[in-house]
Amino acid sequence: MSDQGSSLIPSSAPPAPSGPPPKVTNHGRTSDPVASSNSDSSDLLDFEPFSAPGPRGFPPLTEYLDIWEVDMMRKPTQTNKQQHHTSLFNSDYLIVRRGQEFEVKVVFNRPYKQAEDKFALEFVIGSSPQYSKGTYIPVFPTDERQSSWKGRILNTLNNAVTMSITPEANCIVGKYQMYVAVMTPFGIRRTRRDDGRNLYILFNPWASDDAVFLDDESERQECVMNEMGIIYHGAYDDIAERNWNYGQFNYGVLDACLYIMDRSQMPITNRGDPIKVTRKASAMLNSHDDDGVLVGNWSGDYTYGVAPTSWTGSTEILLTYSSSKMPVCYAQCWVYAAVFNTFLRCLGIPSRVVTNYFSAHDNDGNLKTDIILHDNGRIDRGRTRDSIWNYHCWNECYMSRPDLPAGFGGWQVVDATPQETSDGMYRCGPASVQAIKHGQTCFPFDAAFVFAEVNSDVVFYSRSKDGTMEPVKVNQTHVGRLVLTKSPGDETRRDITDQYKFPEGTNEERTVLEKAEEYGCKREKSNPPEADVDLVLPSLEVRVGDDFELSLEFVNRSDQRRTVDAYISGSVVYYTGVTSSEFLFRDPTVKIGPNAGVKEVVDVESRNYMKKLVEQANLHFIVTGKVKETGQIITAMKVVTLHNPKISVTVAGSNKVNEEMVATVEFTNPFNFRLEGVYIRMEGPGIMLPKFKYYSLIPGGSSLTWTEFFTPERAGSTRMIVTLDCPALRQVHGQAPLVINP
Repeated sequence: MSDQGSSLIPSSAPPAPSGPPPKVTNHGRTSDPVASSNSDSSDLLDFEPFSAPGPRGFPPLTEYLDIWEVDMMRKPTQTNKQQHHTSLFNSDYLIVRRGQEFEVKVVFNRPYKQAEDKFALEFVIGSSPQYSKGTYIPVFPTDERQSSWKGRILNTLNNAVTMSITPEANCIVGKYQMYVAVMTPFGIRRTRRDDGRNLYILFNPWASDDAVFLDDESERQECVMNEMGIIYHGAYDDIAERNWNYGQFNYGVLDACLYIMDRSQMPITNRGDPIKVTRKASAMLNSHDDDGVLVGNWSGDYTYGVAPTSWTGSTEILLTYSSSKMPVCYAQCWVYAAVFNTFLRCLGIPSRVVTNYFSAHDNDGNLKTDIILHDNGRIDRGRTRDSIWNYHCWNECYMSRPDLPAGFGGWQVVDATPQETSDGMYRCGPASVQAIKHGQTCFPFDAAFVFAEVNSDVVFYSRSKDGTMEPVKVNQTHVGRLVLTKSPGDETRRDITDQYKFPEGTNEERTVLEKAEEYGCKREKSNPPEADVDLVLPSLEVRVGDDFELSLEFVNRSDQRRTVDAYISGSVVYYTGVTSSEFLFRDPTVKIGPNAGVKEVVDVESRNYMKKLVEQANLHFIVTGKVKETGQIITAMKVVTLHNPKISVTVAGSNKVNEEMVATVEFTNPFNFRLEGVYIRMEGPGIMLPKFKYYSLIPGGSSLTWTEFFTPERAGSTRMIVTLDCPALRQVHGQAPLVINP
């Protein structure tokens, strides 16, 4: 019988496959996968024939030039590392900078004859090296034949040839393998793969053709070569310092930095562009969407990791990430900035950590931070959502910006702290500092976000019972009050606020804000009349655990009596400006005579705030009030950073390289309560790798002493850094400067 006349009946679809889906590859779309790992490599053939061999194979090649030995001249005392400023790297490999000549010595089986012999040095990077991609570069010794990397013979002596190589000033940055290839009539024979002939090529701020060229030796020494950093925190009128060991030359750190780019699957071919490298790294330094280096945590609970205030340097973080392949817990803004600084300096990009005091976290595209008040003048904490960080740390890195108009190269802001997404990922920058200063917020990348961090207005709104809100005061000078970084070659701070903004109230500043508005930044246009009563809060220096007085001064500038219904609120806040809990509230009525002043003193007792303290011990006082006679609103804010007890570290010994010394850490618990779960960390550039001790309990009034032996590895000025950290007491640190002699 035939089935031709019957109709087909559809059957049910097969079930969905079980298990994880297969990894999607480029197979079928490209002949080779995109090389995105510096650790992957493909070995070049020992012998690459020009044609198929005859019946008896290839004849013996003994009469032709053969390679006996290759000297990479990689010792720290040899010219390569000295001239390339890489002698401080704790690495056995050759490390050089692009755009600058370096030397390699090749020993052949006989003297080299330029007229007869042909050889080349071959440099390869990545898993699929190609000449057109810049991942396979042959370098020839003769002028007649040159590639993008220049080569020349410096000298010959017996069987040895010393050849110089100058990598292109925009070549790929990373780890290369080098081969020596000799041409014979039958094919090319080359050295076998040998890890001893690996070399690293870095960005070069000393080379004028490099995109990161910085024409200032003092800045280069500070922003590339200096391992010892100072990061500023605290409050703008009570600035504190935190020492940090960037450790960019420590063993394993360079490989860890390259692993970060590998982990991001950044194509090898993009790794010569500092714009792309810094943008990718700003995403990879946080773990929000790509399993990057650091997990952010502002909660105060660090049970499953290290408290951000406990870290002393970047080395432990980077080495832990590269060995565990897992994000490291935990970080806050200065940790992100410090580790990012290590990454940048290690690869040769000039960089520095910058602190912005009163930094606005703008997340809706405007230039306003809103504080909502009830119609009686009291702050409405339930509706006040915006926060101003007491300080925020980010990085600046130095590079040209060929993607922008002329004049916008130089220092660029990059920020790894996860705040808002940029092109779908938590990252920020590079944003031109010049573009920020001149209101060119349309320029990539994220200039508008950084502009808001230093230029937002604080707007106080009075909310009536029917829900309508009216602006009653605009403070245009609170945000971006001070921008600091470390001075080159010195331990002092450097005020760079004028690099971000023109002076408040000048014509230039007004023009810049108008320019930013053209590009979509929204500002508060209203200008409420100023109250004729001023409110002044004092600057205070208070230790943790102290009782103190907060003296408020009300000044009446009118010729009539004034009565103010005031509201004084004291809260424990995180350094991000987010309120943890309110510990104080007063609502005095203050009467002030004509053209007179009245002081209102509030007693602040430690028993009210101590149990509510969060890390970094910030107390935020906000005073608002309504003038009965005029209905005007007055406001004032003050952040009081409580000062922690000190921990001391002293060093003793000969202060000589390779001679044992001793460091002694001492701490006394000054409180009448015990400290539990105490970690003490210590390290120093060139003298001690990170070490820690754990103390389960330190009773009130008791002392501890920790003695640790160490052996300095290199001469020069350095510092021993120590921190103490526990849930009840954060951010206790000390340091001891010392000079190590050869």
